[in-house]
Amino acid sequence: MSYSIEDRIEALRNRIEYHNYKYYVEDNPEISDLEFDKLLKELQELEKQHPELITPDSPTQRVGGQPIEGFRQVMHRIPMLSIENTYSEDEVREFDARIQRLLENEKPLYVVEHKIDGVSASLLYENGRFTLGLTRGDGTRGDDITHNLRTIRDLPLRLLSPKDKVPDVLEIRGEVFMTNAELSRLNKLQTERGERIFANCRNAAAGTLKLLDPRQSSRRLLRFFAHSEGQLSGLNLTAHDAFLELIRGFGIPVVPHSPVLSGIEEVLNYCRETLEARSDLDYETDGLVIKVNSIAQREYLGSTSKSPRWVIAYKVELWQSTTQILDIKVQVGKTGTLTPVAELQTVEIAGTKVSRVSLANADEIARKDIRIGDHIIVEKAGKIIPHVVRVEFEKRSGEEKEYKFPMECPVCHGDVGRDEGGVYIRCLNPSCPAQLKERLQFFASRRAMDIEGIGPALIDQLVDRGLANSLTDLYSLTVERLAGLERMGEKSAEKIIAGIRDSKDRGLTRVLTSLSIRHIGERNARLLAEEFGNIDALMSAPEERLAQIPGVGPIAAESVRSFFHSRAGIEIVRNLKKHGVKMSEEVSRKKSEGGSRFEGKTFVVTGTMNHYSRAEIEELIRRHGGKTASSVSRKTDYVVAGADPGSKLDKARELGVAVIGEDDVERWAVVSR
Repeated sequence: MSYSIEDRIEALRNRIEYHNYKYYVEDNPEISDLEFDKLLKELQELEKQHPELITPDSPTQRVGGQPIEGFRQVMHRIPMLSIENTYSEDEVREFDARIQRLLENEKPLYVVEHKIDGVSASLLYENGRFTLGLTRGDGTRGDDITHNLRTIRDLPLRLLSPKDKVPDVLEIRGEVFMTNAELSRLNKLQTERGERIFANCRNAAAGTLKLLDPRQSSRRLLRFFAHSEGQLSGLNLTAHDAFLELIRGFGIPVVPHSPVLSGIEEVLNYCRETLEARSDLDYETDGLVIKVNSIAQREYLGSTSKSPRWVIAYKVELWQSTTQILDIKVQVGKTGTLTPVAELQTVEIAGTKVSRVSLANADEIARKDIRIGDHIIVEKAGKIIPHVVRVEFEKRSGEEKEYKFPMECPVCHGDVGRDEGGVYIRCLNPSCPAQLKERLQFFASRRAMDIEGIGPALIDQLVDRGLANSLTDLYSLTVERLAGLERMGEKSAEKIIAGIRDSKDRGLTRVLTSLSIRHIGERNARLLAEEFGNIDALMSAPEERLAQIPGVGPIAAESVRSFFHSRAGIEIVRNLKKHGVKMSEEVSRKKSEGGSRFEGKTFVVTGTMNHYSRAEIEELIRRHGGKTASSVSRKTDYVVAGADPGSKLDKARELGVAVIGEDDVERWAVVSR
């Protein structure tokens, strides 16, 4: 069977678009750059020999046009409305309450997407071919930027699906953006040319889309993520996640990590986790977008003149500053993780002085090409832990030093190894003094066994002098041993020994939290303690049983099972029992005759308590059937206020939420027993 020139050209175009998709969208190339270049060169030669066969959607035409004289304005077929936004969890809850009220208490499902900090754009595909790209403009009309959008490698010039599967009209809306790595590369190039550098990724993307010459645009690597639809023809969609899945199949990249979630608290938990992980991304986000998933519910909810009623942007405040890396050192964590930390020229960000910042792991240093002496952009989002956004390559002098990750533990000089399939490198020596010090500090912390007076300085002495070679050695300490240490008098020693003695009655949740078992924090510790009630039942539970507990899952289950069946885990439990540490949990599941005051109620604890820590009050509430939350909303039943309660008390009064004290909680707990 013979193929014509037209057939060969068509086959080459299909293969090139497919491999573009694998490379730019899935980040999973199937052929080498050399093989790809050969395909493209063959297509270019054939089109050169047969110019009558060149089509606008050919991969060779991504940068085929001449400079344009200016931007024409085009009406959007459907207006591009703005999105209501908030910086408050309470207002997200109010958004959900409003949705349910309008839907007459019908429960919506939500899709949560990264809010990409880029430039909004609309893409029109007609009969599967990319024909028009517009900026958002004023929402009614936008600038025609088709010539520049054609240069974006991860945008297909024609949809990948067979023609009979492609709708006649498909309008995609999303964000054009630039990665931090590309901005660093571009600014270095701009500096070498004596041209202005860009302050951030959004400015660079916007500036690139405004270029009149697509040949210049093609030298700057822009990306695109789709997040919503405009005009559709011939598609019968019932949900937003189905739309994302459909266009992903067409070869169009969509906003990653877009789960469907049930209930606003599940949404907010996901938002918190995702916002904390922003530093792992190579593109900039300024929050998350929360959308009703059902198309029918969206249509029922409708829009105001400014924005749809079914979507809200939950944003975070961002603060950035430029500083310089003076040195890079490695910390050894309680589970042996080697964490590189950059020592910085001190800089003030969001009202606090920042002199150190975590560099996460060896892969992150390599990905961002971070070197000692580099000038970097450091960001704090929502006033949480700072992270490195990017390196300012344009400021490099040539004197910067590449950082070599240590091949052994910097403290004990023992072997290190990388997690299987992971990014973390760990010290493999379980007796490493650095790990022990971190574990002891966490064991004694308020979140764990809450032993007052045991801080880093004392732990250093205990380990360095051989007084603590394991967690349980704390229970063998005496006043006489402690009193012989630096800056430690007899009264201070007596107070610490009393604190160690009191810690024996904290219960199973605190014990499990304190042991530094991988993947077991306070939440999972509480779930396990409530499920099994005592340490023996937990230790004898099979891994399958552990994994079935809602909220625990297979990874944490494997970690728990491995720990309690290891020699070290068995030894720790045996020693804790020998010292009389309580390892059971009294979980009240019964209501008193008149019904528990806690059952089904939501509490917010704020301020400083007289007799309890906040964590202890929250634990007491949960033990008696109540729920705890971090912020006050209309769904809050009680605010437990101590000294200096701050804005949460004001919010409670504004909403008419009942305010009680720690004495009330204690009294109700006694009645509920």
